[in-house]
Amino acid sequence: MPADLHIHTSFSDGLLSPEDVVNKAHEAGLTIIAITDHDTVDGLPRAMAEGSRIGIKVIPGIEFTTDLPGTEVHILGYYIDYKADWLLELLKRIRNDRINRIYKIVEKLKKLGINVDVNEILKLACLPAGRVDIGSVGRPHIARVLLQKGIVNSIQEAFNKYLDYNAPAYVPHFKLTPSEAVRTVRRAGGIPVYAHPAVSKKDDIIPELIKEGLAGIEVYYSKHSDSQVKHYLSLAKKYGLLFTGGSDFHGFGTMRDVTLGDIRMSDNDVEKLEGYKENEARKTNVR
Repeated sequence: MPADLHIHTSFSDGLLSPEDVVNKAHEAGLTIIAITDHDTVDGLPRAMAEGSRIGIKVIPGIEFTTDLPGTEVHILGYYIDYKADWLLELLKRIRNDRINRIYKIVEKLKKLGINVDVNEILKLACLPAGRVDIGSVGRPHIARVLLQKGIVNSIQEAFNKYLDYNAPAYVPHFKLTPSEAVRTVRRAGGIPVYAHPAVSKKDDIIPELIKEGLAGIEVYYSKHSDSQVKHYLSLAKKYGLLFTGGSDFHGFGTMRDVTLGDIRMSDNDVEKLEGYKENEARKTNVR
């Protein structure tokens, strides 16, 4: 029962449709995947339907993008109630702010002598047919347009020259704090996990997040070195947290050219997640 618990689709900044992701997971020999699009759950129904059709279990998930000074902290949520009205309303607010941010970045790019069409970016980001009421648009979509137009030679160059924190076209946007994201996942009945902690380099927030309900750390990650894996496995054991793993697959031609299933969790690891979910549900029922 090999599992990859960190995967993105075209409903956020991945390149493949939910159906294509599920079928590629099947081809890779995976039997369980988690769809964890950034700040959106819009691709989940299609992924789960395709999973049912071909025999792949799809865990409903999300990856919240949160802010701290100088860095982002990402919080994964597994087994969330992705149909909850209050959650959909929150995600709508985040989506609308993301769209407004795109307009502001495009204006900054124009002042730098770079003309890109907002509608081109939205069409690339939001399916089907450029709709803006679904999906999650972000800087990677702008970077891909810049690459397509030959303005940059790579996605990384687009970020380095124009889109990163200290770059001239950077614009901040509405984000939850890490603590708010953990509480949001909890409220949605899910399991909150600190994603790729070595990327954020904010180990000091882990005790605070545990108080808010953090349940796990993404120990196994495509860009974690062996020493980082050892370090975060030790932290997970120290704090009594679950540990998860995933490839962070987005498709090829992005800044994250990893193969679906590069990181695989075992039956036992997934069973621990499911057992945690069941125990939390029992506690709620007792209350």
